[in-house]
Amino acid sequence: MALPYAGDALSPHLRVADVDGTVFRNVVTAPAPEARAALFDDLAADPAAWQVAQRAVDAVASPPMRSAQPVINRPFELATWSAAIDWPFRTWQASRFSDGRHGVWYGADSVATTIAETTWHWQHTLLADAGFHHHAVVAHRTVHAVHCAALLLDLRAATTHHPALRHPSDYDACQALGARLAREWHPGVVAPSVRCDGGENVALFTPTVLSAPREVERVVYRLEGGMVRVER
Repeated sequence: MALPYAGDALSPHLRVADVDGTVFRNVVTAPAPEARAALFDDLAADPAAWQVAQRAVDAVASPPMRSAQPVINRPFELATWSAAIDWPFRTWQASRFSDGRHGVWYGADSVATTIAETTWHWQHTLLADAGFHHHAVVAHRTVHAVHCAALLLDLRAATTHHPALRHPSDYDACQALGARLAREWHPGVVAPSVRCDGGENVALFTPTVLSAPREVERVVYRLEGGMVRVER
């Protein structure tokens, strides 16, 4: 079967990968408790005033999930599932393998790959779009390990013959492929990382192939002088 792709037949270079193991997802998170109090140090010099400000924020923030049947509903597990797995399937946005009309979950083969990918996108996409890429900015993130069991379309060899699949900023080819795969209910793809030499990513179109999320590490990104420093 030929898979139409940018005028070429991509299928001669396609493989399938039977993935059954851990992948890592790196997401924005709330600061650790000791860091939250310092969020207001630019507003007042007195640490006591920081605590007052934090209590004011907590008073108006949305309450955490509370279950009437906690043993059955397990709110902590649901919160981890939402952060580590569910969010991109509920909140669609444009990315390498989506034009914004379907959700994509991105994971990586290692923590190092997730850091390389997310620091680049944080600095050059999120902060650049907001005009903050020349400011001093801090971001707190959590890395989750998630089990993936799926037969994925393997693009690792295909990228040699179709370099558009690894273009650093033009996502047209990948988005066209992602749209078809999502429409036809394929679970996802495995591809080389564009931001981390030797790293690999998975892009998944369904949460049904993911399970057992757990937090493995917290990291802090600090943008200073146009460079991102990572504290692990």
